[in-house]
Amino acid sequence: MTTNPDLMASDVNVPLRAVAGNLDLGLRFVTESLRPGALDLPVRWAHVSEMREPGPYLLGDELLLSAGVNLSSSPEEVDLYVRGLSASGITALGFGLTPELYPALPDRLRRSCIRHGLPLLVVPPRTPFLAISRAVADALSDASHREQRRVAEAREALTRAAGDGLGELATTLATRMDAWVALVDASGEFAADRGAPRPLPPEVGDLLATLRAGSGIRIASTSLPDGTFVVAQPVYPQATASHLLVTGRAERFDRTDRAILAVGAALLGLAGRTGSDAASLGAVATALLLGRAVGLGESRLVRGVPYRRGPDEVASRYDWLRARLDTPLVEVTADGFVAIASAVPDVDDLRAHGWLAVVGTSVPASGLPDALAESEALLDRARALQRPVVADAAGLGLASLITPAAAGGFAASVLAPLRALDESRDSELVETLRTWLAHHGGWDRTAAALGVHRNSVRHRIGQIERALDVDLADPETRMELWFALRWAKGS
Repeated sequence: MTTNPDLMASDVNVPLRAVAGNLDLGLRFVTESLRPGALDLPVRWAHVSEMREPGPYLLGDELLLSAGVNLSSSPEEVDLYVRGLSASGITALGFGLTPELYPALPDRLRRSCIRHGLPLLVVPPRTPFLAISRAVADALSDASHREQRRVAEAREALTRAAGDGLGELATTLATRMDAWVALVDASGEFAADRGAPRPLPPEVGDLLATLRAGSGIRIASTSLPDGTFVVAQPVYPQATASHLLVTGRAERFDRTDRAILAVGAALLGLAGRTGSDAASLGAVATALLLGRAVGLGESRLVRGVPYRRGPDEVASRYDWLRARLDTPLVEVTADGFVAIASAVPDVDDLRAHGWLAVVGTSVPASGLPDALAESEALLDRARALQRPVVADAAGLGLASLITPAAAGGFAASVLAPLRALDESRDSELVETLRTWLAHHGGWDRTAAALGVHRNSVRHRIGQIERALDVDLADPETRMELWFALRWAKGS
């Protein structure tokens, strides 16, 4: 057995094809330099260097950019230069053409890159290296955002499955990971599993024994003779916990996989400890959803405080609220309750049973943490009016003047160019526009909400203005686009 943490090591990267395929940069490959699979090689950063021997200063997987300022005229020395770059582990070399220095690609460099299988890109004079570095940074930011979204969607699915017990939770985790899953107790028996081999291979047993002998929260991994990669970790809260989560599949586990496994392990531990106490698990899951961004499903934050004499003993219980709100994600506190629901509950019925409730705007689940501030304002209004308040019923009603058919047609027409770009480039322009308008054009707040760099937001907003041929500094344009986004969501 070999225990190797590097089996799971991964940094955010983008494939070389994602950079080279950026039409705005105008890059051109020397096709003969591409070995099989070269376009799928990872790029972790773009770096400019005119050193004769930059290898010792590189980390690997860079797109190295050079204008050939110190490129030797000797083919032998150029060959040594390229050999050193290849040995340093860079992904590709981008050579910048300049009218004064190299108006054309030096043949000695071309031949050497082909000889050593180092992917060679030709950078046209019109493309500054800074533009390439920025494009790589934006692509990495977008890749990181996609990883975060995958974790968020998995977190939401797992927390919802947790309300249905260990078996459903293990099944959901196995589906999300495309792997087999087993929750193993101290005696080596399965407390829950989905597709796990019975019995577990001896190598896995050794791995679990090693893990149990440690202390603190740890993760161990190994590879089996058949090529299966296995990861094992304790459930919350400690390495010597009675239950360990073990997962296996044919592909390596990357950083995103580890984050999802951590959520699954914690929830499996909580579900195992709470047993029939669904209220405890519901409260923990609700806190998890509110404390961190989750997936993209539409949800509403529901808050309730005692009304007049307050709820009786039955109406104060978790199971009663779960049934009335039609969601397991309920936390009962000393001051009231907070819940995450997919639909508007019967707030008048809640008031009849001693709860003064408010219902927030329907938002993507990633917006739930921000919805807490809205719910505070709604509670203030509800207390003043002494009646329930639903956010959708609190506006001026301007949207009701437009028929649904007309609204849907307008929205589809206005947003069609952005949707086309999103489908062809996976660029998320529609969601960026919605978030940017919701945050009143704030670059930093929008970037934080989307989980991307503010430069990525600026780049996307520029794309939106060009695609729609509009000026987003115009408040009337913003208003029309906001209504288009609202109507598109409901159409």
